Amino acid sequence: MFATLPLDVIPLLSIAAAMGLVYLPFGVVGYARARVGYDMSAPRALFDKLPPYAQRATWAHQNGFETFSFFTAAALIAYVTRPHLDPWYFGLRGDEAVAVLCAVFLVGRLFYSLAYMADIPIGRSLSYLAGSLATLGLLAISLLPLLEAGLA
Repeated sequence: MFATLPLDVIPLLSIAAAMGLVYLPFGVVGYARARVGYDMSAPRALFDKLPPYAQRATWAHQNGFETFSFFTAAALIAYVTRPHLDPWYFGLRGDEAVAVLCAVFLVGRLFYSLAYMADIPIGRSLSYLAGSLATLGLLAISLLPLLEAGLA
């Protein structure tokens, strides 16, 4: 997917894709609301009437907002600092490492939402872990040069 894109724009495109992934579960919620009968005057009262998969989709949607802010910050820091890593970091240059970590986050979030809606707790947990580690990795490779230079 990202193979033909300039590596320096991948963090920005990943932020846009991550925002789309936040709303992926909400489509399932909308479908369930339409089937149950959505009451616009009391939208929160409808939650208990939703089937379990739609309730889990609601929680996945809400969690998407929580993780989106941290990923966005990490991706923007990576975009601004443009980390220049020696190839000994997993055999990747800095821009390649950023691209891989962004992709890991996006795939992790996709599987997180799917596992949450399908009620697969171990899949949800592992996907969450992958996304979180990718976010932390973005921060680490972005701030590492600053730490090495004694500027942080």
